[in-house]
Amino acid sequence: MSATGYETGAVVRDAAGNRIGRVMGDVGGRIQLRPLNGGREWDALPEDLSPAAQSDALSTAVAEVNSLSKWGL
Repeated sequence: MSATGYETGAVVRDAAGNRIGRVMGDVGGRIQLRPLNGGREWDALPEDLSPAAQSDALSTAVAEVNSLSKWGL
């Protein structure tokens, strides 16, 4: 486990942004997260994070796939 308490690759919920992301690393006391299906990283404070429930991760992934299929991608 890292000094921030989250392993790289862990799926977490960011309460500050109400988002689900995968831990990519940590810099300066902040955790770097990336959306589950890729995209732009964002920084979060460790105290705003909690492990994501499996249903949270699945709902996020389904919503992203649905939005892509809307455009035929």
